[in-house]
Amino acid sequence: MTSSPAQRHRPYEDVQALLTGTLFVALGLALFQRAGLVTGGTVGLAFLAHYASGLPFGPLFFCINLPFYALAWKRMGARFTLKTLAAVSLLTLLTAWLPQWLRIESVHPLFAAVGGGLLVGAGFIILFRHRASLGGLNVLVLWCQERFGLRAGWLQMGIDATILLAAWPWLDATRLALSVLAALAMNFALAVNHKPGRYMAF
Repeated sequence: MTSSPAQRHRPYEDVQALLTGTLFVALGLALFQRAGLVTGGTVGLAFLAHYASGLPFGPLFFCINLPFYALAWKRMGARFTLKTLAAVSLLTLLTAWLPQWLRIESVHPLFAAVGGGLLVGAGFIILFRHRASLGGLNVLVLWCQERFGLRAGWLQMGIDATILLAAWPWLDATRLALSVLAALAMNFALAVNHKPGRYMAF
């Protein structure tokens, strides 16, 4: 049985993927924030910088991603880099605007961890399948998957675990454990659904 050739996404398909993927991630982060949880990746690094400095999350997230665009341009190409820049910019705006559109009065921390983790993971999958990411460590993880055949989900899980351990000074034991569960849910979705060669469009 022969596989069908890869097909290029149309511009409107990429646009809807950037909007949908970043919205899923923003909703997941809203659940994390309401429950007082932390996540991994560059988002987690931005959370840590926010807690340590008191500066707004959005600008920190945008700035943390800046050094990784050179790697993205060199290793992943201009198309990937520009779509990633668009996704990062969209998420930066959504994290600022979403509280004005959606008010979460209460959420069970366990649901926030699992549901938020799966939402973020689904958002990442949508972006990855349209040759985009949320910058930073996602770029590094995707490059390692394409260059060395490593599973993006498992590699991201190891990086996220390190970031979560660094959040210990700002979290109690329960919230840290739930944050780890959230990272497991997010990266489980990635590991199961995003594998090299499974999705052929680009």
